[in-house]
Amino acid sequence: MTSEKEDEYVDNYADVTVYALTDEREEMLLKKQTECTFMWTNSQAEPVGVIMNFVWRKGSIWLTATKQRARISAIRARPRVAVAITSRGTNIGISQAITYKGTAVLHEDAETNAWMNTELANAVRPAGSTEAASFAQHLANSPGRLAIEVIPDKKISFDSYSLFKNSPTGMSKSMLD
Repeated sequence: MTSEKEDEYVDNYADVTVYALTDEREEMLLKKQTECTFMWTNSQAEPVGVIMNFVWRKGSIWLTATKQRARISAIRARPRVAVAITSRGTNIGISQAITYKGTAVLHEDAETNAWMNTELANAVRPAGSTEAASFAQHLANSPGRLAIEVIPDKKISFDSYSLFKNSPTGMSKSMLD
């Protein structure tokens, strides 16, 4: 659904909130991208973020790490986290982005971790390949590995295609290629 404001000719970029990803474009981004920035706060309330691989399944963002990582103890103490995902590096174009705020849940059970290891391996290696199977096995053999489920409850997104289609500057060269 397009807002009246979005249909107007854009003469400045002061309010870009109307240029959010549609549900369809959000889902496409989440299916195509496998890399995100995962963010949490440390015990001094300082923000920290790392680049991680992820999969979008069951309405949540799924990641994996081993128990000795600082982010795991931080999640146990402060489960509120954020995940930022962009379209950079995918074949769906640039300047699409979404940030989710949510609650992280740590899954240590074998069944969830086996599922997650397979899903992640098939997302970052050719699905069903020997490389994916080998990577899933590598993850399974990492001592203390667990799955991190981020259950989103708030999102902020941006779609430059929506903004620039009515902009006096027009589409960028990379959008037209």
